[in-house]
Amino acid sequence: MASPRDDDNLGGLLDDLVAASKVPAKRRQTSVKQMVEKTTSALYDRGVLPEELARLVDLLTLRNHLDQASLALLVRNLYPVRKVDEEAILRIIGALGHGQLKPSLALQGLLLRWLVMVYHLLENTAILSKTYGVLFNLLDTAAIRPQLCHLLALITRRKHVRPFRIQAILGLSRQTGGDPALIGLLRVFKNYYPEIIVGEATRGRAAAFKHPDLQWRERLDEIRQQHVERHADNGAINGFAVNHALARQMKGTKISLIPAVHTQHAQEDSITLEEVENPDFFVENLEKIELPTQLVAILADPLLQKLLLLRPDARGYSRISNWLGACLDDVVNGDADPGFLLDLVDIIHDYTVSTKSLPPLLMPFFRSYLETWNGRDKREAVLDTLAFAPLMDSKELHQQLFQPLEQAMLDNTTASQLALLNFYTLVLRRWIVSLEAADDLDCVPADSIPDLINNVNKLTLTLTQTSPNSLTHLAILDFYESCAIIFAKPQILRRIEITIPPALLVYTMHFGTSLVVLSRLCGILASYKRAWETVMAPPVPRQRTLHEREQINTFNGLLMDLCNCLWRGHAFSTTEPNSQGCRITPTLVPVLDQYLRGVDSELTLASAFGLSHSPVLCLQAIAYVRELEDAEIRGLRVRHAGPVTQSSLTQLANRGGLQISWQEYRAGVLTYLESKGINGVPELMYNTMKNLKAG
Repeated sequence: MASPRDDDNLGGLLDDLVAASKVPAKRRQTSVKQMVEKTTSALYDRGVLPEELARLVDLLTLRNHLDQASLALLVRNLYPVRKVDEEAILRIIGALGHGQLKPSLALQGLLLRWLVMVYHLLENTAILSKTYGVLFNLLDTAAIRPQLCHLLALITRRKHVRPFRIQAILGLSRQTGGDPALIGLLRVFKNYYPEIIVGEATRGRAAAFKHPDLQWRERLDEIRQQHVERHADNGAINGFAVNHALARQMKGTKISLIPAVHTQHAQEDSITLEEVENPDFFVENLEKIELPTQLVAILADPLLQKLLLLRPDARGYSRISNWLGACLDDVVNGDADPGFLLDLVDIIHDYTVSTKSLPPLLMPFFRSYLETWNGRDKREAVLDTLAFAPLMDSKELHQQLFQPLEQAMLDNTTASQLALLNFYTLVLRRWIVSLEAADDLDCVPADSIPDLINNVNKLTLTLTQTSPNSLTHLAILDFYESCAIIFAKPQILRRIEITIPPALLVYTMHFGTSLVVLSRLCGILASYKRAWETVMAPPVPRQRTLHEREQINTFNGLLMDLCNCLWRGHAFSTTEPNSQGCRITPTLVPVLDQYLRGVDSELTLASAFGLSHSPVLCLQAIAYVRELEDAEIRGLRVRHAGPVTQSSLTQLANRGGLQISWQEYRAGVLTYLESKGINGVPELMYNTMKNLKAG
């Protein structure tokens, strides 16, 4: 006999265990207890793979010389990391019942209990349906009856409920004095044929068929998650079968919030959702499937979600909305725990994420919920859910959703303001998807988009004051980049007016300390400029609105000011058409200029924010010059000390330095910026400066 191995390799441990199981205890030279402990420890740590599970099932179902305590310990530590195949299920079912070669009834009960706990992992649940008769006929075995009834309750469908089985359960119930497990199974039967099974038959104490071991399930989920992370193999999720779990488990606590799918008062020739087990059956009978009794189960059941998505039902949606409203009223009136609503929000969040939509039936619930919400509990789930808000009438959307949300969330902290900004960015991105998918934009209430942008404009100005840093600026630019995506589409511009960022916001970011912020800002402004050009061009058949005509002058002023700073060396000038001097008080300009000349006699305020002197661009500009000098190092007698000016280039050439003109230098810096992925500044210059356009 092989000696026990010292490592935790499960394959080697099973070899030792199988070998030990073939030798009677009195003839073994080593104790099997140590082997079992090592095996169960390995099973608990990393679970069991299919091929290892097959060997363990053989060990558990075939008579051998291992003691019952060791076999029971192995069953309790069977944590499958993948789907359980049909062969393992059939071997367990074949081992049930009476017989000299069968496992003990205690071990059979543990195996049935294990089938209940891994039911959601069965590769093919139909195999249990095929063995329904075998399992049902074992109900007269009292030792395994509770586990059998639980398993039968999980796999029972309307086709399994037959008069002879009802009579058999009733007879057994009378003989056993009302066994709770049998009454619980009979109640499952009654869900399918309430007119046949009368109330008296199901009265009395009944098994609730709760999960046998929640801690075991938690450990199973942990092991499977670790396996997924290691192997990146989630496996297929069967979305074409009803979730027959009798309660919903949330974060380790079992809370029955959403009723399970049950179709009561079904007729003999009708088709219920519970009978669907594959896509083909679902598609073939789509129009014939009866809606379940509790439609609110849609929040937790993927198959019911598919049914109502493909076959909408207005009355059904109304029933769901009424149920949610009643839940909210119970909490408000003190008839239910407030924590109930928080768990319900988690369920609705899962539903909206899976369906990628927030149905109108949920809007009344959230409108009322936001009035009682403290703005902090489940904030991430609430915002992620409401971000699926449909594109609807602006006034209605503001009153029902945005205004109550802002009142609940905003508490004069930067965190709440940033959370709200990120929420609006996500809303806008999802609206973009809706607009792209719309068959007829004339039927879409696109006016809500400019109203949303105007609302966010105020929020961004507040943020630049409460949190004046680059991270905040980048979050703000995320929103306006989404706006630029919308305005880049001519078909959408026919329906909505352009709404620009606030001028003060643009100036604040332009004079910031981040090159990334400046680049992204310039890229967004370049996109806006192209949008204005599109609106003014013939392909877009609409007149500019009064608001747009007012904005165009402001926008042209923004472009002129930025070009004066970055390119033309006329920072804060107000002499050119449309220029606004970056909206700095005119009397302040000479004061600032005098200060700069005192620091550096060659530096003027007008050129202080150009490519060479700008605090965020000067490093890139001189790096470009250094690159040119390195390429011609043998022919140069002197290098440029920096920063580069038009006169310094002339002096440099006369002294034997780099031969390059002022225009070539500036164009080269733009090209250098593009090569480094800093595309925004060059893009804006190319789209704005006429001499660059011509080049």
